[in-house]
Amino acid sequence: MEISDKLLEKYNVAVPRYTSYPPANYFKDNFSEKEYLTLLDKSNEDNPKNISIYIHIPFCNKICFYCGCNATPKGKGTLVEPYVKALKKEMEMVFEHLDKNRFVSQIHYGGGTPNVLPAETLKEINELIYSSFQLVNNPEIAIECNPAYLTYEYIDTFKAAGFNRFSIGIQDFDNEILKTVNREPSQLPVKDLINYLKKDRKDISVNLDFIYGLPGQTLQSFQKTIEKAVEIRPERLVTFSYAHVPWMMRHQQILEKKGLPTTTEKMDMFKAANRILTNAGYTRLGLDHFVLPDDELSIAYKNQQLHRNFQGYCTRRTTGQVYAFGVSGISQLEKGYIQNKKDVETYISDIEKDILPVQKGYILNDSEKITGKIIEELMCNEKINWKQLADELYLSVEKLKSEVNIDKKILDEFVSDELLIYNENKMEITQKGTFFIRNIVASLDKNLKIQTNTYSKSV
Repeated sequence: MEISDKLLEKYNVAVPRYTSYPPANYFKDNFSEKEYLTLLDKSNEDNPKNISIYIHIPFCNKICFYCGCNATPKGKGTLVEPYVKALKKEMEMVFEHLDKNRFVSQIHYGGGTPNVLPAETLKEINELIYSSFQLVNNPEIAIECNPAYLTYEYIDTFKAAGFNRFSIGIQDFDNEILKTVNREPSQLPVKDLINYLKKDRKDISVNLDFIYGLPGQTLQSFQKTIEKAVEIRPERLVTFSYAHVPWMMRHQQILEKKGLPTTTEKMDMFKAANRILTNAGYTRLGLDHFVLPDDELSIAYKNQQLHRNFQGYCTRRTTGQVYAFGVSGISQLEKGYIQNKKDVETYISDIEKDILPVQKGYILNDSEKITGKIIEELMCNEKINWKQLADELYLSVEKLKSEVNIDKKILDEFVSDELLIYNENKMEITQKGTFFIRNIVASLDKNLKIQTNTYSKSV
């Protein structure tokens, strides 16, 4: 399947990623601790019953110039110990409000670089969770890793701590490109690293992450990177589009001086990666996630059971309300969202005073919950049967449709571009349309106000 440059150029505009609805830039300041505690208590009565835990480790040995995450230099490490202490205390404070008969189905560490912490420290945090709740059978216990800091000894402790999914941030196999963006290469050969992770453990799954659109990358160089990844054959692979937001992340201005690929060059990398991975047998989820056919995400997608949260794609089995800990963490509960403060020292200070470090929040109304469900169905499963979804939500079809912006002129244009099939009974995104899924979903969002310096471009 060929995607024309004309079509890519037409739809390569700034739109939300829709990892939540409404998007995080809608969250309100001055959200109180009392409001947070009320949402926590109510969450025990809501579905899904399972608990998903996100833990943010903000520290990095050095900041990669492309980084768009909430990360801070580790420096001499003076904040690490008090941060971990505060993190554990925050977890204990929140756990007091959660029903201990609920099960944990998902644990995810993000950053920053979680594996700059000693592996034993990460094991202790996991053990705090294990001692507080029961786990579902075969829970997803995942961690994002910089391979520059992974040794065989470190991996041994990782595995003993119960981790079973590793998201390895390779970004590119060309060491010169990594040097340009201030990132170190893998300490171990990546294939050896993955083989050791899986040694004696059939339950372990590996995800390799790559970025396209970085200085020095060419179509040929990025093709070589993806071809090498295919040879390693991880269960999951993600090709992230470099999100250039220098007005938010000032260190990204360095990359402008080094010279970014043109839009056409970036799109060529995107198309080449998609072609290589689909030809290698990977199933594409949404725009940029690829999974092997026997991966549970692929099976969930085929059965129209795929879900998403701030941690990424997940199955109905591992889906839970998300309780986030650490700086900038976003809890994603059935009735609303809560985001923690972003400054490490302020976070530590609040916890030491027995204050939950709430920065922002958002309480969902019924209309937003319905809209979010429609968007989630399209983003994950790429189709909606209006009658089926209406029955699931105990609504009329008319009420369901009224919650989104159904503009026939816009939808007809998607149809004309072969991106969408729709009639009064269903809406289905075509294979070509999955490349522009964010654009299609954004067209349905009644509340969307496009702001150039808010969202990254869709491709």
